Amino acid sequence: MSANAGGTGEKLLGWYDRHARELPWRVSPSDRARGIAPDPYRVWLSEIMLQQTTVAAVRAYFEKFTSIWPTVHDLAAANEDDLLKAWAGLGYYSRARNLKKCADAIVAEHGGVFPADLEALRALPGIGDYTSAAIASIAFDIPAPVVDGNVERVFSRLHAVEVPLPAAKAIIKSHVSDVLPHSRPGDFAQACMDLGATLCTPKRPSCLHCPVRDDCRALATADPETFPRKAPKKQKPHRRGAAYIIQRNDGSILLEKRSASGLLANMTQVPTTAWNSRTDGETGTNTSPLPGATWTDCGNIQHVFTHFSLTLTVWKLDDAPSALEIGAHQWWSTTDEIGGEALPTVMKKVIACGLPGRDSRGQS
Repeated sequence: MSANAGGTGEKLLGWYDRHARELPWRVSPSDRARGIAPDPYRVWLSEIMLQQTTVAAVRAYFEKFTSIWPTVHDLAAANEDDLLKAWAGLGYYSRARNLKKCADAIVAEHGGVFPADLEALRALPGIGDYTSAAIASIAFDIPAPVVDGNVERVFSRLHAVEVPLPAAKAIIKSHVSDVLPHSRPGDFAQACMDLGATLCTPKRPSCLHCPVRDDCRALATADPETFPRKAPKKQKPHRRGAAYIIQRNDGSILLEKRSASGLLANMTQVPTTAWNSRTDGETGTNTSPLPGATWTDCGNIQHVFTHFSLTLTVWKLDDAPSALEIGAHQWWSTTDEIGGEALPTVMKKVIACGLPGRDSRGQS
């Protein structure tokens, strides 16, 4: 590590000691200095939740999860359906399923103790290069470069990296490695994340208050807001389909469990047509559970997934026949029960559209 690189690292650590964010999964710099070590379970859980999700959105979910399942042993013993219900609304549901698989593996293969080894962490379900580096660095102070979106922004600006993302990832990781202090790698990783989240923001960065502004090539020679450079985005395909709200006289709604594989696997939904990221589904009522019934057109809802956008036409049927036959994967959810169902956000939108007087928590 060069003298200049060391100076940059020291500046970031000094700034972090004064301005570290207080987060429910984090041990503060002062507590770490007193020998209080981070809990690998809480570090792992927070990192999985934070993938493509904001800190503001994650806080409440993290606190709920750790109150229900305070240890990895508790999470391994959990029922996956209960876990998916607790995760509902956070999105990217494969993360929740991988949480369960990873917890099972840690208990079965590592005696319930997270391995303090980068390769062993990377071998666990749902843990890739970034997450293994984050756990190793933050929980065990292993000097591994941790590069998330915030860190990419900070270091692409520090070095005015002209190569656009994602091709620039290896270059940026190399720059992070060059300044990575071996004495406090976990605090350094969190310092870089905090700097990107609070000062080196995508728009209107607070360069005047930045602890490494004197080292920033983008600030000296260009407009920091133009970094990181990004390749043009591909147009997302748009899909259409229909969703059917079937309600009994007592207010119960017919729900069903999605397939165990693919998009929103094992999550809960109202019946829908067969839309997916590649094909449209029927938008009318010809393929509804009761094609001959009198359906009410409640309008459309819009939802954006990672790889495509979706428009669903919402149809509602009131006073469903009491003799209506339902499948083994279907059930009636009462007003009191629906708030605890594993409904993804797209289905919450459907219910809000079809039943505007009642939200997905079952409240009127």
